[in-house]
Amino acid sequence: MRQSTLDMEDLRARRSLVITRKEAAEALGVDPRTITTSINEGTIPSVKLGRRVVIPREKFLRLFDADTTSDES
Repeated sequence: MRQSTLDMEDLRARRSLVITRKEAAEALGVDPRTITTSINEGTIPSVKLGRRVVIPREKFLRLFDADTTSDES
């Protein structure tokens, strides 16, 4: 199995407005098809730019910020 080289902290440190499905999958340690399915179901926000589908970085990170604040209580 391949080791992930990108994690959530790396995504938080980036300045880009969007991330790719592959980057999201790598940060979460899941298959890119899982991200595609979640986009299609509306679980993960996305924007279509021409033929490309990208994920707004801040919205994606907020999905997981709620989990970390509830764990700290």
